Amino acid sequence: MNKTDLVNAVADKMGIPQYRSRQFLNAFQDVLMEKLGQNEIVLQGFGSFKAWEQTERSGRNPRTGVPCVIEARTSVKFKPGKFLLEALNPQNK
Repeated sequence: MNKTDLVNAVADKMGIPQYRSRQFLNAFQDVLMEKLGQNEIVLQGFGSFKAWEQTERSGRNPRTGVPCVIEARTSVKFKPGKFLLEALNPQNK
């Protein structure tokens, strides 16, 4: 599912026009980006998003095989919550 599919699904589920759904998802995305730099974001039952620092490491270009250095950067980890895991794995109840 891509962003357009998500916009359409949210619009259908909420019974709102697609442009309103797109506004909502863009605002949600903006808030996530702003707040992740400050601390962890926890959506109770769904999961949590946490920024973490990746260290510099060696890698290689997959096309050419030439070794290179992958620079340090900030990335995001997502840890699914209890209810999301239960919805994805109903046989484990």
